[in-house]
Amino acid sequence: MTLREHDAATTTRRDIDRVSAAVVASARALPTATLHEAGGKIGALPSIIKPVAATFRCCGPALTVHSPGGDNLWLHRALDIAQPGDVLVVHVSGAYDHGYWGEIMTTMAKARGLAGLVIDGCVRDGVLLGEIGFPVFARGLCIRGTGKDFGAIGWINHPVMMGDVVVNAGDLVVGDFDGVVAIPQVRAADVIAAAEKREAEEAAILRRRSTSRCGTTPQCVRCPREDQPAG
Repeated sequence: MTLREHDAATTTRRDIDRVSAAVVASARALPTATLHEAGGKIGALPSIIKPVAATFRCCGPALTVHSPGGDNLWLHRALDIAQPGDVLVVHVSGAYDHGYWGEIMTTMAKARGLAGLVIDGCVRDGVLLGEIGFPVFARGLCIRGTGKDFGAIGWINHPVMMGDVVVNAGDLVVGDFDGVVAIPQVRAADVIAAAEKREAEEAAILRRRSTSRCGTTPQCVRCPREDQPAG
């Protein structure tokens, strides 16, 4: 029996609104933890999702992919419609232990100017991914292969659930050594402004700490302002 091929166009949104380039540029200078805290402790993706290489950092609008488990055809389809600067955010239907992404797809994504991959699953070719330098954030490494089922249904640029966070196409996604945060597009500018203020306050605290003996004696009373920042 021949399986009917799914018409990918019926579950793919090509035209989406993206967070502005100015917002992305401002977010690049900010740590993920600061963005999370400044937004009211929002957007923290599962902590198991980490950069494949310690120096990786990504920042850009989300291009979301809901992929069938154990299949990477929809990642290839996403690469075809992604725009320079996009971050692929991929849900793999809970089938984590497959190598959905490797050297070839990384090379393609870098050549097309994408800003990164965030996947709630595994990838492979870890050493090579680090050498190529395209930012990949994943649950880990796994050599198990994937298929390409043309009858399986996936979705591109529809909402995806990553842990307890819903990521919509066009949302701001930032990843660094500590993890990944997703900020709703409509809140991104305000969250960045709050994050920049928080960074300035923490810098002032660090300057005071480095030039005084505050906190080093039993008589010291901690400054109330210093109770707030987490770092």
